[in-house]
Amino acid sequence: MKIRVMVCDDNEEFVANARTHFAVSDKIELVETASNGKDALERLDAVRPDVLLLDLVMPTLDGFSVLERVNKGSMKIIVVSALSQDAFISKAMNLGADFYMMKPVSFGVLDERIIEAVNSKRPTAKNRSMDEKISNIFITVGIPAHIKGYQYLREAIKMTIDSPEIINSITKKLYPEVAEHFNTSPSKVERAIRHAIEVAWNRGKIENINTLFGVRVYNHNEKPTNGEFIALVADKMLLESV
Repeated sequence: MKIRVMVCDDNEEFVANARTHFAVSDKIELVETASNGKDALERLDAVRPDVLLLDLVMPTLDGFSVLERVNKGSMKIIVVSALSQDAFISKAMNLGADFYMMKPVSFGVLDERIIEAVNSKRPTAKNRSMDEKISNIFITVGIPAHIKGYQYLREAIKMTIDSPEIINSITKKLYPEVAEHFNTSPSKVERAIRHAIEVAWNRGKIENINTLFGVRVYNHNEKPTNGEFIALVADKMLLESV
C-alpha cells in the first residue's frame, strides 16, 4: 500500500508541485491538502494520513498551533518551512515534529524522509522526553534538525544511554542497529553522523559546546570522532539521570 500524505501549506506553488510529484509516485500518494492550520485540524480526523507535511507560517492558524493541538497518534509530522532559525526548529521538534526540512526542498529528499519517518519506530513518552533533551543539546552545539545525521545521531545517543557498552562496538553493533531502525545502511548512518558533527564545527559554536559540557573539550582546529561525540552526549545525559 502507498504511504498516505497530507500537505498543509498556504504556498500554492509548493502544493501544486507536491500534487504533480506524488501523482506519479509508486510509493506515496497525496490524499488531502489544506491551506491553513484550522482547515488541517478539521480534516485530519477524517483523512488520518500516515504523514503530515506541515508549513509553519500560515493564515488563520499557524503550524506551531497545529503541533500543539493535533491528535498525532501514529501519524508522522514533517515540518517543511522556510524558517531556519534554531529557536523555531527547536520549538517544532519539541512540539512533536519528526523531521524538519527547510525550503526550498528537493522532492526526492522529501520522499526519503517520508519513507524514513513511516519506517521508524514510534517513540514512547519516555523517549519523547529524551528526544527533547537531546534536541536541545543539538541546537546548542549547532547541529541543524533538517539534516539526516540529526536523526541518526539522536538515535545512536539514546541507544548508548540504554546500553553504554555498545559504544565499544560502534561499527559492528551501533551503526547497524541505527540503520535497522531507519531502514537504511550502516555506512549511510556513519557518513550522515560524521557530516552532522562537521556541520556543527563549521558553524563555529565551539564555545557553546565547551560551556554545555562544563569543560574546554575542543577547539576550532579539532573535532571529535563519531564515537567520541556520541559518548560525550550520552555521558552528560546519564549524569543528569535521564
